[in-house]
Amino acid sequence: MVDRVVATDEALALISQLKSEHGQILFHQSGGCCDNSAANCYLPTDLTIGPYDVKLGEVGGVPFYIGKLQYDYWKHTQLILDVIEGHGGTFSLEGSTGKAFHTRSRLFTDEEWHCIEPQVLQDLA
Repeated sequence: MVDRVVATDEALALISQLKSEHGQILFHQSGGCCDNSAANCYLPTDLTIGPYDVKLGEVGGVPFYIGKLQYDYWKHTQLILDVIEGHGGTFSLEGSTGKAFHTRSRLFTDEEWHCIEPQVLQDLA
């Protein structure tokens, strides 16, 4: 099985810290505009996940979603959740830590794509 979203050790440590402080949290990969193109971390009560969101998987035991339209552009890539120093300029929960979640990506190999393509087609249906 190929994970469509993974996290670096630094991201996993920050996720653990935020879970300790806030309890349940979730991620939503932003599509741009006023909240940039970052993976934003929210309390479940702060964001409504709807039928136009796709759950890519979990990182550190936390669900990770992306909007269906954005997903259509990124479906050929594995998202890699990382952390950078500084403030991301969003409403994401890590804003007060002096760190910001940052999304990197890499193209799936042909073999990986073959494994996940059925799931991608289902997500986009």
